[in-house]
Amino acid sequence: MGRTKTTKAREDALDPSPSEADVRLGRRIRALRLERKLGITEVAQRANISVGALSQIERGLTSLRIRVLWPLAAALGVEPHSLLADDEGKNGDLYVVRAASRKDVPVRSDGMRKELLSPPGSVLTGLLVHVEAGGGTGESYSHAGYEFGLVKKGQVELTIDSVVYLLKTGDSFAFKSTLKHSFRNGGKEKCEIVWINTTKATEIRHGE
Repeated sequence: MGRTKTTKAREDALDPSPSEADVRLGRRIRALRLERKLGITEVAQRANISVGALSQIERGLTSLRIRVLWPLAAALGVEPHSLLADDEGKNGDLYVVRAASRKDVPVRSDGMRKELLSPPGSVLTGLLVHVEAGGGTGESYSHAGYEFGLVKKGQVELTIDSVVYLLKTGDSFAFKSTLKHSFRNGGKEKCEIVWINTTKATEIRHGE
């Protein structure tokens, strides 16, 4: 029989190509969980992923999908940027991120690469999103907070609450993150988007 929607959502949390960044992220997630004396089953249920999936993420055996970042951060009671920040950033500037020092976000989506623009102390999560032709988020998702973005290069099809907007270089957008949203690059060239998210983990409600 076909898989349930919940099962598919849990499987979509994973990516089969882990990296060194995945290992560091997994260690950070496990350390936060143990620090808060939370069981792996409890955190997995809060984040709406399977225990096996969370176990693989913690061991660095698989990558974390971007849409799982927010509920997982909420389950651990931390801000999303605290999961993304590299440990090396502790010795860096609290207010500035130099272009040469940007870190790739250790989460995966098809045909995309994300660089973290916000410094460790920021209450905002700023990303530079690179979307290859044909790349995108896949299924729509939602979470608490607000989004703002500016298309720096190329074009992107942004879907907000089932309405599709074709945005080109110089176009910008803003919307409440609780609205179902997704995006894809339907063009022939790579797209670049400056994307800012105001999500606070404590505001996320499970099931959004």
